[in-house]
Amino acid sequence: MNVTSAKKPSPVAEAEPPAVPPPGPAARDGDKPKEDKTQAPDNPTKPRKRRPLLWIVIFLGVILGGGAAYHYWQVQSHLESTDDAFVDGRAISIAPQVSGLVVSLDVTDNQFVHKGQPLIHIDPRQYLHDRVQAEGALATSKAQLEGFKLAVAIAQKNFPAELQAAQASLATAKANLVKAQADYERQKALTKLATSQQEVDQATAAFNQAQAQVALAEARVKQAEPVQEQIDQARTQVGQLSGQVGQAQARLDQADLNLSWTVVTAPQDGWITKRNVEVGTYVTPGQQIFSIVSPDIWVTANFKENQLNLMRPGQPAEISVDAYPNLHLKGHVDSIQLGSGSKFTAFPPENATGNFVKIVQRVPVKIVIDSGLDPNIPLPLGLSVIPSVTVR
Repeated sequence: MNVTSAKKPSPVAEAEPPAVPPPGPAARDGDKPKEDKTQAPDNPTKPRKRRPLLWIVIFLGVILGGGAAYHYWQVQSHLESTDDAFVDGRAISIAPQVSGLVVSLDVTDNQFVHKGQPLIHIDPRQYLHDRVQAEGALATSKAQLEGFKLAVAIAQKNFPAELQAAQASLATAKANLVKAQADYERQKALTKLATSQQEVDQATAAFNQAQAQVALAEARVKQAEPVQEQIDQARTQVGQLSGQVGQAQARLDQADLNLSWTVVTAPQDGWITKRNVEVGTYVTPGQQIFSIVSPDIWVTANFKENQLNLMRPGQPAEISVDAYPNLHLKGHVDSIQLGSGSKFTAFPPENATGNFVKIVQRVPVKIVIDSGLDPNIPLPLGLSVIPSVTVR
């Protein structure tokens, strides 16, 4: 057997074919064969590809985040805010000033009223009667006063005339006394043969009578002498009656006032709240029947005492309302109350007794609303708000 003649196997035939893994359940048509990572890369000297876009994004994120944090710090350091704040305003209590039965109710709940608008009517009949009586008393006093004024005018003429008449009577009486005395002395000087006892008696009687007439005239003169005093007395009576007329006029004015008070009117513009009266209710003076909330409203914010360091009147403020998230109000600090809220309570704390525990106090700050109010959106008193005051 010729060994040399045997055919040599070719290198291609001797090479074993690569082992193909059996198809598993995860193999699907179109799947690419996995790359063998154990094999060396084609070009081991080629550098790995960098990612500059990722680093740019990270750098920009750091810058933007720092800027946002700095801006937030700047804004927050210039603001003082509190959630212990509410809408405040003036609520005026309405009460009648006379008693009586309500015969008419002219308003209803939450109605807007104007100044001077009638709210209720009270039965006016009793007050009409009082007014008529006061008018009669005033007329009587005025008539009496006019009568005494005439009496004063008469006294100014009569009393001086009476004095003059008394003085004239005194002069006549004195003249008669002189004649009677002369007749009496003449009769006394005559002898009994030249006169009679009867004539002597007549002269004596006439003389005595003339003396009496002089004394009577002197008394009347003394009685008529205080002319000015008697005139002043008449004027004093006029003054007393003038005072009575003034009292009667005051009673009439009070009757008119009581009659006007039977119609309770609104003292200012506002909304009716807390109505506590109906037709037929008997009301008394001082009884609260309405409250009127005026359109003038503001915000009372109770800031902590350590928030007031830089807060001053006039600083701007932004206000958000819990009830209306889309309503943004702007205002300014009007004033800061000179006393904490606890200082004006019914029983203020007495820190000088017992153990002391420090509590951060709150001070009411009045913030006036400048803009942002919507007339179609009601803003009742007491709504919670959050004001933010720019203090720098």
